[in-house]
Amino acid sequence: MPILQEAGLDIFSHSAEQTQRLGTRLGALLRPGDVVCLSGGIGAGKTVFAAGIGAGWGARPPLTSPTFNLVHEHHRDRDGGRLYHLDCYRLGSADEAETIGLDEILDSAGTVICEWPEQVAARLPEQRLWIELRVLDVTRRNFIFHATGPRYEALITDFRGLSFGV
Repeated sequence: MPILQEAGLDIFSHSAEQTQRLGTRLGALLRPGDVVCLSGGIGAGKTVFAAGIGAGWGARPPLTSPTFNLVHEHHRDRDGGRLYHLDCYRLGSADEAETIGLDEILDSAGTVICEWPEQVAARLPEQRLWIELRVLDVTRRNFIFHATGPRYEALITDFRGLSFGV
């Protein structure tokens, strides 16, 4: 059950499958230019959640971990939309974001999912959806959604309604 809060949401997942389903629901709501930041330690479920987002958004090919390439670009068949999946774990500072073309990606009007956003937070737009993933035990995860800006507050409201009917 979600914990309701203004401009935020606190929910729990009890399995990798549920984590992916939640991502799928969020992905179905994303628009061009949206920025979703996935924060959490190694093994927190960021890539599983991102794969669900990609599935809901309609990404081709399906999302996988971008760890070795840092950026994966995906397309959507129905409208040619672009989704960028970034893994900033290996970046040492926000200045290194230049090496992956972050400014160009953000200016492209593509949808962006950023894992390890802490590494480049200074270069990310102020208005965004920040999701913190926490490991509770082997299968359970806690997701804390923080919306900054009216678009992302509306996104959380829509996601809450789609996922929980509230």
